[in-house]
Amino acid sequence: MKYIAFVFLMCFYGNLFSQTALTLEDIYKNGIYRQNRFGPIRWMKDSKGYSSIEKSKSHEGDDIVRYDALSGVRSVLISAEELIPSGKSKPLTVADYHWSEDNSKLLIFTNTRKVWRYHTRGDYWVLDLNTRKLSQLGKGIPSATLMFAKFSPDASRVAYVSQNNIFVESLESGKITQITSDGGEFIINGTFDWVYEEELECRDGFRWSPDGENIAYWQSDTKGVGTFYLINNIDSIYSKPIPLPYPKVGHTLSAVKIGIVSSKGGETKWFDFPGDPRNNYLARMEFIPNSQEVMVQQLNRRQNTNTVWTANIHTMAMSRILVEEDDAFLDIHDNIRWLDGEKFFTWTSERDGWLHLYKVSRDGNTVELVTEGEFDVERISHIDPASGYVYYIASPDNFTQRYLYRSSLKKKEKAERITPINLSGQNAYQISIDSKFAIHTFQNTTTPPVYSLISLPNHKNIRVLEENQELKKRYFELGLNPKEFFKVDIGDVVLDGWMIKPKDFDPDIKYPLIAYVYGEPAGSTVQDAWMDGDLWHHYLAKLGYVVISIDNRGTKTPRGRDWRKSIYGQIGILASYDQKSAVEKILQTYDFIDPSRVGSWGWSGGGQMTLNLMFRFPEIYKAGLALAFVSDQRLYDATYQERYMGLLEDNTKGYRDGSPITYAENLQGELMVIHGTADDNVHYQSFEMLVDKLIKYNKQFYMMSYPMRAHGINERDNTSLHLRETMKTFWLKSLPPNIK
Repeated sequence: MKYIAFVFLMCFYGNLFSQTALTLEDIYKNGIYRQNRFGPIRWMKDSKGYSSIEKSKSHEGDDIVRYDALSGVRSVLISAEELIPSGKSKPLTVADYHWSEDNSKLLIFTNTRKVWRYHTRGDYWVLDLNTRKLSQLGKGIPSATLMFAKFSPDASRVAYVSQNNIFVESLESGKITQITSDGGEFIINGTFDWVYEEELECRDGFRWSPDGENIAYWQSDTKGVGTFYLINNIDSIYSKPIPLPYPKVGHTLSAVKIGIVSSKGGETKWFDFPGDPRNNYLARMEFIPNSQEVMVQQLNRRQNTNTVWTANIHTMAMSRILVEEDDAFLDIHDNIRWLDGEKFFTWTSERDGWLHLYKVSRDGNTVELVTEGEFDVERISHIDPASGYVYYIASPDNFTQRYLYRSSLKKKEKAERITPINLSGQNAYQISIDSKFAIHTFQNTTTPPVYSLISLPNHKNIRVLEENQELKKRYFELGLNPKEFFKVDIGDVVLDGWMIKPKDFDPDIKYPLIAYVYGEPAGSTVQDAWMDGDLWHHYLAKLGYVVISIDNRGTKTPRGRDWRKSIYGQIGILASYDQKSAVEKILQTYDFIDPSRVGSWGWSGGGQMTLNLMFRFPEIYKAGLALAFVSDQRLYDATYQERYMGLLEDNTKGYRDGSPITYAENLQGELMVIHGTADDNVHYQSFEMLVDKLIKYNKQFYMMSYPMRAHGINERDNTSLHLRETMKTFWLKSLPPNIK
């Protein structure tokens, strides 16, 4: 009986304890730690309320609801029942929605399909709120091929792209007018090729004129662009090649131009921008409000000169109004807002060494600083000419955190912090048109996102909308050691980092070290924010590892122009030395880390960094795990790599020295490489070329290929869990933790 009772108690407490044990299944399969999100919301035109999508309580589908900002009163604007198409029994699933300018009509995006990164193709429906009539757009056009549907300014028509051509549809008559007809295999109208989406964030490629009489659009000619073939070997008996026009470093870009066509149809007129269209980018184009002019930003191929043009859509005359230049590279910013009757516009620049907002005259002759100070404007949240303020995110004193500030558009004055001191972490805001309210998102490394409605500028909390209580409870039940943020001085610069220690940490024990790296100028790993990937690092700590991450010079943090541009021409070089120097300093500082058991892991640019560290500094890094990596920088897309490295013809040595494949013969430690065979971003070719080189040098290593998985290696059944189990097995074998 005692034995039976003992077994019962062990089973009972075993089950109890398992509820708080951190497992890979719970993270990557069961969704136990999935956070609740809020929205998407749209502030209504009157700024007194906002709309959102919510699951219907009476029907299987979605309601579009409105909340009054002050009172919180909820009303159903459009019920799921009203979204049931004629002859159907189920309502539409609302993937996204957009109001017409006067809020009288709703455009609904549904039945979506993924195009490269995003779900940008599908079906569109319009609901007229006056007649309550629901109508599908594009009848007669192949299903689920519509993209970027937009109301005309008077909401009488909708324009959209289908199969690389642009169409305009009358909402009253249903008549569809095809206004371009040359779209096809090589010609793309109203949208973009792969590299424009990935590197310039361009997908929606047409704009209505303010009077609705014309449409301005981009056209891309991909003929001559190298075609890379992905191979599907698993969905049929015979392999299927998947062609992808993809310009690699030093090779031909699409020829891109901007044209004007009547929204009723007719011939397109083309602007004549100077320079070879295959060696320049038309990175942005928007109509100037209340005008017949567009503003266009033209980047040269080196991406160190941005020429801003205004162009008349009737005369086709063009004026150069601003030229932004940098010795290294330039980023494109979407912060233009026209002010004072379109006499001035806002402009983002690093010209004084910090990223700031400026006020520029329409002719470009005067440029005035708006957000003054020795800090970076990390992003613009809202520009409000009526109140005379710009609201923006900055963090002058802590580069891992983010806070809301505001500055006057009309006079020079010190930046005013809006976020209260007690909200230590990262803050983001979706601000109403009149700047009186905002949806505020707060998070830090131990607090999952909390969404609240606040008033501005006093930042008074009106109500909590979603606080992820259950997730926070589950996280704290795990009893994990939180991230510890620290700084490491490597001599000529001080870097930010974090550390996660094992749950039962003992300072008298020597622990193996795993460094999580990224290191590219596209992002940062050391941020005081809730990150889903942190649970993986906590899991590694639970196995007996100390886990760290360091932001080297050049990472995307608000530390000024010189910090970000320091890596120009030396991607993979300076950052490798920063990472190595930081680890050496950490080994000198912390006695509980075993210098004979140091490893690195990273994804994408972080995979490239891991390979560079393993091959360059084998005396330090004894194990490395590289996923979805670039092994030779010449294999990656031209737009990204040339931005940060310059042209191949000008920096051949830099491309060679920054590529880990150059040093593959130096491998000494344990290495595992992992890649998805359908990676349209960093091609499987990069994986195979490195493997071939390692074989040549008779280097032993581990490898895993995931068939028909893309850059995120998360498609198809059980992939995420299998990947993490594979990664865990590698670490336990190659960098064994302490035996207990």
